[in-house]
Amino acid sequence: MKPASLMNMLLLAAVWGASFLFMRVIAPELGALPTAFFRVAIAATGLLVMLALMRVKWAFNGKLKTCLLLGMINSGMPATLYAVAAQVLPAGYSAIFNATTPLMGVLIGGLFFHERLTPIKLLGVFVGLFGVGILTRAGPVAFDAQLAMGAGACLLATTCYGFAGFLARRWLDQQGGLDPRLSALGSMLGATLLLLPLFAASVTIAPPASWGGWEVWGSLLGLGLVCTAFAYILYFRLLSDIGPVKSSTVTFMIPAFGVLWGALLLGEPLSWAHLQGGALIGVALYLVLRPAK
Repeated sequence: MKPASLMNMLLLAAVWGASFLFMRVIAPELGALPTAFFRVAIAATGLLVMLALMRVKWAFNGKLKTCLLLGMINSGMPATLYAVAAQVLPAGYSAIFNATTPLMGVLIGGLFFHERLTPIKLLGVFVGLFGVGILTRAGPVAFDAQLAMGAGACLLATTCYGFAGFLARRWLDQQGGLDPRLSALGSMLGATLLLLPLFAASVTIAPPASWGGWEVWGSLLGLGLVCTAFAYILYFRLLSDIGPVKSSTVTFMIPAFGVLWGALLLGEPLSWAHLQGGALIGVALYLVLRPAK
């Protein structure tokens, strides 16, 4: 892997690790659908401004509808599912469940997209998941119906990511590919179109008891502009550079960054479980990313 791609993976993991902290602040206050809608709408607006300042031409080359559809799968649905989880799960737990994305990617690739399931790649995925499981020892939460609901929402979100990664590689990279900035913009626009009617119905039927204060809206800006708009530009660039399975391994790094941000910003305690789990995640990354002989 090129050093630039590795640096983009680390940066993306750091940014997405912070997103779970933001959602944990926003979702209990506003609810799942408003959180998801504002996230993608702010991201779409931010991307429109950024692309205008950079004078990027809107050359979708006939792939705008494809981008919109991918946005519904890759952004709209996962944003809603993670917002549901954020209402009941600690931020670190959502980040940990998010690390199942590579497992979903490997299984979906093997079952639906003719990807080769090598023993080393599968071993790397399961070692990474074992490392993620060790990380849960740092802050155990009692198993109950709410935990099961939150975990199920996270796993459905990672399934969406698994499918969308392969679809993006197949649909967007053919015939010369597409500028990652346009891919990110189309994705956010598609997610916004999907969630707009759902958001309108939710606030009509059951509006939030409170629309929050500066902390909630500051978190929304960080979530939408940095953790979504900027992050998806990096993500689509990685998809083009290293492919969907290797790109999905960025989620193995996210729990470590989630723990780091929690310790730095929220004063959450650290334990040996973080070091042990992080070491296993590092081994897993090597096994999945190592060049094939």
